[in-house]
Amino acid sequence: MLRRIAYLLCQDWHRADDLVQVAITKLYANWHRASVMDHTEAYVRTILVREYLSERRSGWARRVSLDGTVPDLAGAQPDRDAALDIHAALAGLPPRQRATIVLRFYCDLTVDQVANVLGCTPGTVKSQTAKGLGALRQALEPPEPDGSDAYRQRRGAAAVNRKVRSHG
Repeated sequence: MLRRIAYLLCQDWHRADDLVQVAITKLYANWHRASVMDHTEAYVRTILVREYLSERRSGWARRVSLDGTVPDLAGAQPDRDAALDIHAALAGLPPRQRATIVLRFYCDLTVDQVANVLGCTPGTVKSQTAKGLGALRQALEPPEPDGSDAYRQRRGAAAVNRKVRSHG
C-alpha cells in the first residue's frame, strides 16, 4: 500500500521505493512514539507524504529530472489507456495538488485528515483539491472536433458576443 501511494505521488517506481524506505526508516527511528498510536498506518503515510513534499521543495528535485516512464504493473486494469491517461494527468499536477488528490481519493481520507497529514488548514485542502480536480478534468478533456483549440476559442468568442449583444 505504501509503495503504491508513493508511486502515485512521484510517478516513478524506483523513487517510490526510496520514499517508502525513508518513511519506514523514520518510523523505526520514532518507534517509541509510533508504537503507542492507534493508527500507525496513518502515521507512516503522513511521514511518506511529508517526505515527498519536502523532496520536491529541495534543490535536488529542480536539478535532476528523470525522463523515463515506467509502466504501472501493480494490477490488471479494465481500460489500460484510461489508466495511463489518468497517470499522465496526475503526473502533470504540482506536488501539493497531487498529494491532496492522492490522499483524498486514493487513500479515502477526509479533508481534516488530509489537512493534518499535509500540515495545512482544511480550506487549503479544499482549494488544492478543487484546483487539482480542475486541472485533471482539463487534461483528460477529449480533443475538439477539428483537433485544435481554435474551435473552442471560436465557440467561446461567439458566446461572449451573444452576451454582449443581449446586454447592450
